[in-house]
Amino acid sequence: MNLPKYPLNSSDKMMTFEFVSEGEKGLIHKLVRYQSTNLKDLYNLAFGDKDIETGEIDDRVISNNGDSEKVLATVVATLYAFTDKYPDVWIYATGSTKARTRLYRIGITKFLDEVKKDFEIYGELENNWDKFNIGTEYDGFLVKRKK
Repeated sequence: MNLPKYPLNSSDKMMTFEFVSEGEKGLIHKLVRYQSTNLKDLYNLAFGDKDIETGEIDDRVISNNGDSEKVLATVVATLYAFTDKYPDVWIYATGSTKARTRLYRIGITKFLDEVKKDFEIYGELENNWDKFNIGTEYDGFLVKRKK
């Protein structure tokens, strides 16, 4: 995605990324964490605001900092970095609410041609997986870096 992105800090293993959103509501610390699952080579992408007190992800807060495309582009940059290090993994992502999942779908749709150059992308619908189709309301998303 040829969009502006925020600078990223990451853990050595590229499992956790942190950046700062700068917008209408000031500076908001964000976290992206890739979490292993009970399935081999499947990771969950967790994303949200960083709770300053606990250091954990708050995926329920609504920031509305006016920089959603830049935030999305930055999260996608973590996908590239993570799959550079772990090229054979699948990544699952869904929103913490239906509205958030819808926002992710809109973002994927907007940049689908670019995304499909580098990633296989599937949508989850009623516990089944289909190649991502524009206009379908999915429950979650599954991506894998193309080789």
